[in-house]
Amino acid sequence: MRIGIGIESEKTVDAAIASAQAARDAGFRSAWCSQIFGHDALGLFGIISQAVPGLDLGTAVVPVYSRIPQVMAQQALTAAQAMAPNRLSLGVGLSHQIVVEGLWGQDFSKPASYMTEYLDALIPMVEGRQSDHAGERITARTFGPLTIQDPPAISVLVAALAPRMLALAGTVAAGTITWMSGIATIRDHVTPIITQAAESVNKTPEIVVGIPVCVTDDVAAAKEKIDQQFAIYPTLPSYKAMLDKQGAATASDIALVGNQAHILEGLEELEAAGATEVFAAPCGSSHDRAETFALLGELARNR
Repeated sequence: MRIGIGIESEKTVDAAIASAQAARDAGFRSAWCSQIFGHDALGLFGIISQAVPGLDLGTAVVPVYSRIPQVMAQQALTAAQAMAPNRLSLGVGLSHQIVVEGLWGQDFSKPASYMTEYLDALIPMVEGRQSDHAGERITARTFGPLTIQDPPAISVLVAALAPRMLALAGTVAAGTITWMSGIATIRDHVTPIITQAAESVNKTPEIVVGIPVCVTDDVAAAKEKIDQQFAIYPTLPSYKAMLDKQGAATASDIALVGNQAHILEGLEELEAAGATEVFAAPCGSSHDRAETFALLGELARNR
């Protein structure tokens, strides 16, 4: 199981470059960036890769409703070519009804069907093939492969929680990327469904798990900070469903919080649960985050 680190997209570009540099120097092989209200993650990766070579990068995640498949493919291939020989993991997701309809004014009905069509249009393009999709919601036709010379390999991951989405991630994409899902949920829900789907097409899925992590001696204070920082997630239906599966109510209930031994035990459990990579979101006080970063960097360097 690889260990990666999250970098923030809300800070300046220079700060993001510095975070990526620190991650690489600490021993991390991969860094992950969300796409919310800050910088465009793929655009940021193109810049970071030129300043900080030697680091795999992954989006966690780019919402599919925010751009048509051809634009997503062109942005991803451009960023990936800038990164070469390192690898881009293109994590894509549906976002949430409150965002898609309330902020963007788009139709969020039948989201799994929308993602199915989107991937049917997107994946041929990122694989250097012609796309010819005309569906109920999406039309995406190219006259041939996109004219990007020597298209680099891209690993497409789907943010998937429900069984239908996990099956789609296992059969059509390279795997899944999760957030706000606990160890038992990965072990008993995510891994069995996506593995069975992937094996049906002779593949082994990537299972990338994003999780808050905090090395601390003050567990109560750290958990309070985590619940404040991630207070939105239990209010979003898809994430609440995963927290419910875990028997959890808040983000701190699924986070890895405690001393170094506790964190190591949690990471071992995640690996046994089927995770192929973890990207950590260091949390807590500035001291806690520094301790977390140092521990995870050492682990990443030795894997």
